[in-house]
Amino acid sequence: MGEAQVSLEHLFRVFTKPEHKDSKMAQIEQHLSDNILDFLSQHVVTKKTSLEEIEKDFSDSKVPESPEFVSTHAESLLDKLVAHSVNTYSPTFIGHMTSALPYFHLPLSKLMVGLNQNLVKIETSKAFTPLERQVLGMMHNLVYDESKDFYDSHLHSAKRSLGAFCSGGTIANITALWVARNKILGPQEGFAGVAKAGLAAAYRFHDINHLGVMCSKRGHYSLSKAVDALGLGRDQLLSLPAPNQTLDPEKALAAGKRYQEEGNKLLAIVGVGGTTETGHVDPLNELADVAKELGCWFHVDAAWGGATLFSSQYKHRLKGIERADSVTIDAHKQMYVPMGAGMALFKNPEDANAVRHHAQYILRAGSKDLGATTLEGSRNGMAMMVYSAMHIFGRRGYELLIDRSIEKAGTFADMIAKHPDFELTTSPTLSLLTYRVCPAGLQEKLKHADEATKDKINEKLDRLTVIVQKQQREAGKSFVSRTRLEAPEYPTNCITVFRVVLANPLTSTQDLRNILNEQHVIATGTKLYKELVKIIVTIPVA
Repeated sequence: MGEAQVSLEHLFRVFTKPEHKDSKMAQIEQHLSDNILDFLSQHVVTKKTSLEEIEKDFSDSKVPESPEFVSTHAESLLDKLVAHSVNTYSPTFIGHMTSALPYFHLPLSKLMVGLNQNLVKIETSKAFTPLERQVLGMMHNLVYDESKDFYDSHLHSAKRSLGAFCSGGTIANITALWVARNKILGPQEGFAGVAKAGLAAAYRFHDINHLGVMCSKRGHYSLSKAVDALGLGRDQLLSLPAPNQTLDPEKALAAGKRYQEEGNKLLAIVGVGGTTETGHVDPLNELADVAKELGCWFHVDAAWGGATLFSSQYKHRLKGIERADSVTIDAHKQMYVPMGAGMALFKNPEDANAVRHHAQYILRAGSKDLGATTLEGSRNGMAMMVYSAMHIFGRRGYELLIDRSIEKAGTFADMIAKHPDFELTTSPTLSLLTYRVCPAGLQEKLKHADEATKDKINEKLDRLTVIVQKQQREAGKSFVSRTRLEAPEYPTNCITVFRVVLANPLTSTQDLRNILNEQHVIATGTKLYKELVKIIVTIPVA
């Protein structure tokens, strides 16, 4: 076949004409279109390959001097990249918030990339701008359920915004708190506002030492990024202990009052609508009352759990979310959209004006350009994927998927609770749960043991959980993740647990049974398990 030539003819061909139908790229495209699960099963290698080995394929820091044929490059990607990727479509991949996608996203993604719209401005997006505004309006309606007149007035207003579309929950949380900061420290007589004057001037004007954000320790790490990026300082993220996995309203109120009595101002309370580690939902209604009493913004991070609002049966678990000043939702989680689809929604359509920016060459005053009130500038048309998914699934389709995931989590929790060698550590509120290996007889003994003995045994159980999780991951048949949690039964130290996310519609009850059985076989084959079984009879009782 020879080498690819450095010529305008060759480059024009790359821009305008695909390779023949028998080329490697065409074969990849056809296989993906026909059966993506089969494609991934054939091309993603399950054998253990260290990251250090993989890095060798990506170690050349020089830009390639000469071009290569598209199909040649495609072969290289299959060998170096695809083979060592993660098969997130697999029904036994239940460790993270990434799942199988409906097939229609593949051709729609090709359409989106081919159009190559830039949502920063109408001149580079046209119909994509009203489409994105409609998507934000539909999600706003799902959360806040305002009247038809409300949406008729605000949906396409150049002066207001119902939210901001962004690449994910991190940017959505930063955007929401950015709006909150600029509004609470906004312009007033004698002060130009924090957006113009800066934080130091704002602190002097308001006579405060610090501005803080409160959440529980189950709050997402993006909140730490937010207080950092907004100039508040990481020390001003007030993360309260959450032994029961949620933020206690009484403790939040007391901590907020104490913080403000020390000469500070509380910017926001962040309630979580589906924590990343356990899926718990904070008492949102009560926290809305606390935020009101403290005079601060109330933000709900529902990046994971927000889609529960599609379910008539389970949406009550997010009761109070409609009282939030702002809400984060990720469509690339339980709305089954490709990565890069987050949203920050604002109850008051005027609030986004607190961060409005203009630039004569692109974002002119009075225009409907979305870049005027979004943190990101150039963005692709991911809103189209959300728009299509909501039309193809409909609310009732999403309801079916959400209900099934929550019920599947309940089934798996029952399976774990009934197994003598496993301990359910957090029951599912939504479709996440945690558990650990704990040999038969040890669970009951631990309930009555003294604290020193509990700590000693838990250290061994932590090690056993890590061993099982690693060996199961390396075997390549299935995957669960792990984390460390506070637990009310063990107040002196966190414990290590398996973490399971049940969102993949392809995951069956038999898959779950197989995953648990595999963990049991691995655990009982370890020296540590046998050691734990032997010492059960020696545990002193408090």
